[in-house]
Amino acid sequence: MKMRKLLLAVPVVGGAYAFLVAPRMFHKPDVSALRGVHYAHRGLHDNTGDAPENSMKAFKKAVDAGYGIEMDVQLTKDKIPVVFHDETLIRMCGVEGKVWEYTFDELQELHLAESEEKIPKFEDVLALVDGKVPLIIEYKLDVPSTEVCEIADPMLQNYDGVYCIESFHPYAVKWYREHRPEVIRGQLSQDFGKVEKYKGKLLYWMLSNLLTNVLTRPDFIAYNHKDADMFSRKVCSMMGALPVAYTIKSQEEYEKAKDKFELFIFDSFILE
Repeated sequence: MKMRKLLLAVPVVGGAYAFLVAPRMFHKPDVSALRGVHYAHRGLHDNTGDAPENSMKAFKKAVDAGYGIEMDVQLTKDKIPVVFHDETLIRMCGVEGKVWEYTFDELQELHLAESEEKIPKFEDVLALVDGKVPLIIEYKLDVPSTEVCEIADPMLQNYDGVYCIESFHPYAVKWYREHRPEVIRGQLSQDFGKVEKYKGKLLYWMLSNLLTNVLTRPDFIAYNHKDADMFSRKVCSMMGALPVAYTIKSQEEYEKAKDKFELFIFDSFILE
């Protein structure tokens, strides 16, 4: 009797698991325009030169070279979407504080790394790219608020080019599911159990295993290429999610990942 119950439970548990991690299964957008190109992480950049990450020069270099671009968007204190990765300004600008603690004009007094480049407005980056290459736009949520989506999305609605959105925070992906279902959306993740500060935290365990997909139903999963063998990532890909790898930093890493992913976000070398 116990064995029979166990055998009956297996498909039930398996079905429940598949339901939780499944990507979007119906009314799926066409992702073909994203294929056939590699994506320059934060632009084609060099933080020791005149085209640091997430700068206008780095984006222009990527466009000129024909690479797609991955970029990061967050809000300033006066609610202007800017392109900048870190939560704090210390690494790239050499000052304390967070982006959302400064107005845009205050941020313009700073320089990116060792260059003369400044933190750009999101709308200015869109104007520069002008549909020439596809974009992967990552929303950065410092707090569990989708305000950045609400403010930046109208700019995308007026943008005539190929793009998709992604975020580590499921709230941003869920916002697009509810408000802009026609837009290709992706969940960013990794094996957070390898990172000391995330160990033992339920949310990050759920993110590692893509259990928040039940809320977001992403079209693609952008996963740390070093964690390619995570079971949930593979299951989600088998169920139709486009597998995207971040961040490939050498030809050797690409060779190891190329059979496990379809799109590649690269950094620190030129991926041909």
